[in-house]
Amino acid sequence: MNENDEVIQGGEIAVDGDRIVHVGPAGSTPADFNADKILGSEKMLAMPGFINCHTHASMTLLRSYADDLPLMKWLQEKIWPFEDNMTSEDNYWGAMLCCVEMIKSGTTTFADMYMHMDRIAESVEKTGMRAVLSRGMIGIAPNGPRALEESREFVREYNGSAEGRVTCMFGPHAPYTCPPDYIRQAMEYAQELKVGIHIHLAETRQEFNDITEQYGKTPVQLMDSIGLFEQRVLAAHCVHLTDKDIEILSAKKVGIAHNPESNMKLASGIAPVQKLLDAGAIVGLGTDGASSNNNLDMLEELRSASLLQKVATEDATVLSAPTALAMATREGAKVLGMQDQIGMLKPGYKADIILFDMDKPHLYPLHNPVAHIAYAASSADVDTTIVNGKVLMENRRVLTADENEVCAKASECAERLLKEAAGK
Repeated sequence: MNENDEVIQGGEIAVDGDRIVHVGPAGSTPADFNADKILGSEKMLAMPGFINCHTHASMTLLRSYADDLPLMKWLQEKIWPFEDNMTSEDNYWGAMLCCVEMIKSGTTTFADMYMHMDRIAESVEKTGMRAVLSRGMIGIAPNGPRALEESREFVREYNGSAEGRVTCMFGPHAPYTCPPDYIRQAMEYAQELKVGIHIHLAETRQEFNDITEQYGKTPVQLMDSIGLFEQRVLAAHCVHLTDKDIEILSAKKVGIAHNPESNMKLASGIAPVQKLLDAGAIVGLGTDGASSNNNLDMLEELRSASLLQKVATEDATVLSAPTALAMATREGAKVLGMQDQIGMLKPGYKADIILFDMDKPHLYPLHNPVAHIAYAASSADVDTTIVNGKVLMENRRVLTADENEVCAKASECAERLLKEAAGK
């Protein structure tokens, strides 16, 4: 997944500490490199781990809880009331479940916006994953000012933690829940602490219409007018865009997290991804939370992204297999501002690597490995997951968490929360 979309047949990768030190054909590793451990086989395919650019980790506890509803009804009547009862412990076990699910499906890095972010960071540290974490903030809520201060303290304490695997952003939820002055305050704090902003943007037609009516500008143009895009921004969704919006997002190098399956499930619309790519925009992929997807499977996401653009444009050539895989890896790294560290198998990059077991009936004959991963493989084909040079899963067994304990604890939390929500 390097800049040339290079595929090495019969290759090998040498890892020293947390870094890749060599990538090349079999037998090309320097003779003075002595491996402590050798992974893989001739019937496996190695690639960079998937990068999930937008999710809400602990919403695994709400998986299949409130389905088949439009976004605002889903949020206001189901999700927010349920979340009101979520404790720090609930968020920890929900995030642990998220991390285990991601490890098993080949995701090595995720960008998260939620609450009790110290517990999310704890789950990331324990499981060995890499994450970009933002404390979600609702500016119009009574605790809006307090959320800003809590975010500031969270960034100060956790940015760069877990051996550098945790980085932080500020997370004003969206223009319809955070007025411009509130976002400006978040921007000021982000500049002070030299971190980015993670925000939902132009997700629904209702948001687009309401913001345009209230401010006389589209959501994208409103954010541009307050100077948001002069900073590093991760903008989730970006579904409803004008041509001018696309021009702004491209020119300002805004990182866009495309969430096709969540957008489809909530009937939010089809993002003009091919138009964005043609304009030179930076577009990665995200799953959104497990409550609106209902899983965290990046392989499904990249496949949906490709097929949805083909049917939307009635052009089978758009968003090809290499493009979809790039969005799930190296382009996702650009979205997070980590393009010099992850997203490619390249000497000097972090050793975030996954191995697919290609010895499966649905993966024969092997005409095209890139197309096989994009269109034929399953997340269950991921055999090994490595982050920062540490093996998190081998032979489908997660090594950094007790999978049975995580599933049991998450189920206990969800059952209690369901009873509390029903009792209201």
